[in-house]
Amino acid sequence: MRIDLPGVGPYELREPARWSPAERPATSRIAYAAAHVVADPLGDNTPGSPAVVDWDATLRFRRHLWSYGLRVADAMDTAQRNMGLDWAATRELIRRSAAEARAYGDPAALVSCGAGTDHRPDAGDLDAITAAYAEQIETVQDTGAGVIIMASRQLARVASGPADYHQVYGKLFGLAGRPVILHWLGEMFDPQLAGYWGSREVDAATESFLELIHAHAAMVDGVKVSLLDEEHEVRLRAALPEGVKLYTGDDFNYPSLIRSGSHALLGIFDAIAPAAAAALRVLDEAEAAPDAAERDRLLAAYDEILAPTVPLSRKIFEAPTYHYKTGIVFLSWLNGHQDAFAMVNGAQSARSLVHLAEVFALADQAGLLADQELAVRRMKALLAVNGL
Repeated sequence: MRIDLPGVGPYELREPARWSPAERPATSRIAYAAAHVVADPLGDNTPGSPAVVDWDATLRFRRHLWSYGLRVADAMDTAQRNMGLDWAATRELIRRSAAEARAYGDPAALVSCGAGTDHRPDAGDLDAITAAYAEQIETVQDTGAGVIIMASRQLARVASGPADYHQVYGKLFGLAGRPVILHWLGEMFDPQLAGYWGSREVDAATESFLELIHAHAAMVDGVKVSLLDEEHEVRLRAALPEGVKLYTGDDFNYPSLIRSGSHALLGIFDAIAPAAAAALRVLDEAEAAPDAAERDRLLAAYDEILAPTVPLSRKIFEAPTYHYKTGIVFLSWLNGHQDAFAMVNGAQSARSLVHLAEVFALADQAGLLADQELAVRRMKALLAVNGL
């Protein structure tokens, strides 16, 4: 099967891949896919308008992720928090996602949701920011889902140094009914979070971050780090208290980081769930292998599965990185998980046609076009709309 792609040229699709749903979640690593929301194509999802969500398709996609043994990280930046998903829609997403998870088992074991301060953009002091966090933490906990404490734009703006972060987060730990995941989102994902933890110097910010975690280790399940710096993540992982997990958020270097010991909470797992699940199953086998030769063989198979997904991820997350959601939703549409290439806040227009064509080709090379005929038909329709 062939298609002419702008910026790529005549492209011959590879032999289709066959991925199997998971009989059980991976045991060697905990793996979350940060999930996107599906916009209602008939809703007014123009920039600045309240989000109108296709709830049936949004929940169907979460069932797709669970079918591959992945946990879901919901209401995070992949779901367009701070980039179009307003609090009313976020609150409903948290409620619906947790209710859907309950049909499969314990919601806390299947879905964790972001709690932040984005519904109070006017929060101008530490008390107001703490109260805003508290409201969202209560919303998440009331559903039975796990809590991910997201980085706050408001706190980044107001805080004068590490002590202010420690004051706010210290109070939040007291509100949590069970250990939480902390999220360190780098400024490449959100420029308004520059200087988080009290310094623009990564080493100083890391020192502050670790001091906070060590002081409250019993209430920290893990930390999700999205700085796209492999060496920094490895050092940070080694410095965490015993029992506190490192969930990689590095969408550039995830294969080696997971292989070496990080767990995962990744936006790219939304797009590569079948390959990610297959690789994690192989990693389980490798870590239980009876001898070094078998372990090496299985680790090579793990690398072989994930290697083609890395160019795809690096393309989707290329600068400006915060527009990665467009590529995630584009692949969901190509794979038939939603009927329209539409996003809240009109974000489907955030990437060029050439970028999307390259994503198409790289997804095919990674074996991640589930139905090639459907994907080609939809890609051709997109090209036609753009005069090609």
